[in-house]
Amino acid sequence: MRTLLIALFCGVLITSSAQSTETPQKIGYAESDYILSQLPEFKRLDSELKTHASQLENQLKAKYDDYQAKLKAYQGMPATTPDAIKTDKERELAGLQQNIEKFKQDAQSSYQKKQTDLMDPIYKKIGSAIEEVAKENGYSFILSPQLANGGDILLFNDSKNNISDLVLKKLGITPAPPVVAPPTK
Repeated sequence: MRTLLIALFCGVLITSSAQSTETPQKIGYAESDYILSQLPEFKRLDSELKTHASQLENQLKAKYDDYQAKLKAYQGMPATTPDAIKTDKERELAGLQQNIEKFKQDAQSSYQKKQTDLMDPIYKKIGSAIEEVAKENGYSFILSPQLANGGDILLFNDSKNNISDLVLKKLGITPAPPVVAPPTK
């Protein structure tokens, strides 16, 4: 038992002395939203995405307007209209409703695909620049201050560890000066 305790104590001493001789790990963070907002191609791609979304919305509105016009015509049919014609119009309206729902799903998929196709190359470019900056400056880890769903991953950060401007410089972009809010009275 005594030998086991001595062996454990020696193991702890060896482990702690080995850890104290290692170089400390350097941790930094990069603000991807800030980096994206500074990229000229992001502004162009964002505009392209907004145009695509607008086109999809206009197509949906045209389909909905067509449905509304046919619904109004159906509701305005005289009571003496034969049942066969009413049934045919009801089927047509149901088909238009299904068409609208399918278009909504297809439009959402189309927008997401367009967004992925446009943004993936930018994300890869930023990721490569972050990796290069981290290696050049001796960082062991680079974190993001925010998760994709808006939650924070860092509870505290020191701005001297923010490598966002270094990444922008690596991408050939001069970072915009920070906006200073005017003092309130």
